[in-house]
Amino acid sequence: MDVQVAVVVSAAVVAALLGWLMPRWVARLPEPEPIDAEKTPYPELAATPGLTVRYAVAAAVVAGVLAAVLGPDARLLFLVPLSALGVALAQIDFRTRLLPKRLVLPAYPAMLVGLALAAVLRGELELITGGLLGGVIAWAIYWLLWRFTPGMGFGDVRLSGIVGMALGAFGWHTLGYGLYAAFVVGALGWIPLRLMGFTKDRHFAFGPFMLLGAVVGICLGALT
Repeated sequence: MDVQVAVVVSAAVVAALLGWLMPRWVARLPEPEPIDAEKTPYPELAATPGLTVRYAVAAAVVAGVLAAVLGPDARLLFLVPLSALGVALAQIDFRTRLLPKRLVLPAYPAMLVGLALAAVLRGELELITGGLLGGVIAWAIYWLLWRFTPGMGFGDVRLSGIVGMALGAFGWHTLGYGLYAAFVVGALGWIPLRLMGFTKDRHFAFGPFMLLGAVVGICLGALT
């Protein structure tokens, strides 16, 4: 089997398995306080018919696309798990406008481990520095948006550090592409969301667009 094909298949399979398991973790998430009567409980959300299959397929597609663009790149060590986590976070945020700390915060040490392993395998220790700086820059940008503009939730700030670390590991151009793409995709995405009645104002779940923007940024960075 061609190496490129093997990498794509392996990434897709691993991401699919992780995506398949994600609803179990979602079902165990504690409910936020204070309790919101209008929020869909996490166990109910996780029990949505066909959710495990949708998570698995979506995670496989994202990881497969990244692997096809990057090839046998050690940075897939953190991108593949992040693909499965990102799919779950995007769906949860879309349904509840929340990004659970129990899913986001553990991703930080996991990303650090992934960055370290990728840096060692590639022989590029500056990859760790790039990832950390990317995380700090992304976090600072989203913190400022949360602090001084309406509509941005602090969950987006927490997620931004993970997104920035992943993008920063690919360099400044990719970091810029990914952060900018999130706002472009978000602006374009608001229009159909508004027309379909998913939002009645400019307030909508931004996490899915942050994650999609990161995928776009990594692909653009690799192809340009």
